[in-house]
Amino acid sequence: MNPDHTHSDAAPILQMTGIDKRFTGVHALKQVDFRLLPGEVHTLMGQNGAGKSTLINVLTGVFAPDNGEILLEGEPVRFASPKQAESYGVRTLYQEVNLCTNLSVAENIYAGRQPMRQGKIDWAAMREGAQAALARLNIALDVSKALDYYPIAIQQMVAIARALSVDARVLILDEPTSSLDEDEVARLFAVLRQLKRSRIAILFVTHFLEQTYAISDRITVMRNGERVGEYLPRDLPPAQLVAKMVGHEGIGKRLEETAAQLAEQLDRREAASGTPLPPFVEMRGLGRRGQMQPVDIEIRRGEILGLAGLLGSGRTETARLLFGVDRSDTGDVAFDGAPFKLRSPHDAVGQGIGYCPEDRKREGIVAELSIRENIVLALQAKLGWRRFIRRKQQRAIADDYIKRLGIKASDAEQPIGLLSGGNQQKVLLARWLATEPQLLILDEPTRGIDVAAKFEIMDQMLALCAKGLGILFISSEVSEVTRVSHRVAVLRDRSKIAELSGREATDENIYRLISGASE
Repeated sequence: MNPDHTHSDAAPILQMTGIDKRFTGVHALKQVDFRLLPGEVHTLMGQNGAGKSTLINVLTGVFAPDNGEILLEGEPVRFASPKQAESYGVRTLYQEVNLCTNLSVAENIYAGRQPMRQGKIDWAAMREGAQAALARLNIALDVSKALDYYPIAIQQMVAIARALSVDARVLILDEPTSSLDEDEVARLFAVLRQLKRSRIAILFVTHFLEQTYAISDRITVMRNGERVGEYLPRDLPPAQLVAKMVGHEGIGKRLEETAAQLAEQLDRREAASGTPLPPFVEMRGLGRRGQMQPVDIEIRRGEILGLAGLLGSGRTETARLLFGVDRSDTGDVAFDGAPFKLRSPHDAVGQGIGYCPEDRKREGIVAELSIRENIVLALQAKLGWRRFIRRKQQRAIADDYIKRLGIKASDAEQPIGLLSGGNQQKVLLARWLATEPQLLILDEPTRGIDVAAKFEIMDQMLALCAKGLGILFISSEVSEVTRVSHRVAVLRDRSKIAELSGREATDENIYRLISGASE
């Protein structure tokens, strides 16, 4: 191991030594060492493409290592499949919820191990056990209802409950908090601390720096398929962690620089005109019964309007109304002062609106199509199928955005379903940038994306704002909203409760408004 690793008297429950893995044209893992101690949370950090998921897949039997050794409690193992890994007490929860949404919550929690009675499934016992599994996360819900009845965050919590419902020696959590709000994250972390006391070893993968320092006992950093080092959190400040992930120093200052650039950019535009810029998009009392209270929102050219609020506050509902995914039954929309009939996403695209949805798997990408086909999809729809974009032009557009956004892929013909979540998100961004929109709605565009990729997206936002593009930016990370937004609309209980700008738009003020402490 590297000389900077931490030492412990406890014997590792899991030891991976010299793990090597190659795919066609890619050296994914290069002599990687990793160890996991009983009763700890060990966080694995790195950019998309650093090798984190590949290391987990080698451990759990998805891929066979080309070289290296895996020891579980001192005994050599090499799992042939995730199912065999589970039989040894190695349980994995992946970033994207991998459950059957047409089945009930109880059936999902007990899939493959249903309690039986006299040769038949004991439904009562299964429902009781499912409720008990969810109770560990302080969740009470009707487990007989289909999983797709519940929102993404609840589906993620059900997946976590399933992973915890079977005794495990090693629990692997790959981005488990990507769809959770702060209260749900705190609830999950409380459960993880309970599991630590039971001597369960937890391998935790996340892109959230704050969560890393809130829950980690140790941190291993990976970059370009190699292990950079193993550290105690107290010995690795966030700026150093980011620098080790991306491979050079100084990037930790980019957050502050980006915020300063945004502020200066809008100040220059307003100083040139002498007055605040008028809104070019206005939502006037736009709402939908049972989903969103009537809301007033204005967006100016060349600015980023952030939407802040907890899960269920109405952030996504607002975005869907503005893009025409859901039809409003109150209010109207105006562009440059002129009323506009917004009846469908087709109308929105024609008006110059682009929309990157929160759930990229179900509502964004078309997994069976190539990167090229996914990128040109919206542009082709905008032009109409009578003005078909020729294959050569499609490839040129796709290659351009692959380069501009740093999309990691073999080429533009690679199926998008084979990309990492972060690279899929970049393809979605490219799809809408190719349409040259006037307004871009970004709903959780940085979820599941590494720090460097976040910077790249922020750079793109800056460049687009400089050209006059308006952006509606939604993120569950309040600090991210305040960092990149010129103004912030605060939502609670599916209603807009405040709008902040300048020095008022602080994390503290927004949390106070969200909690109701200001009332």
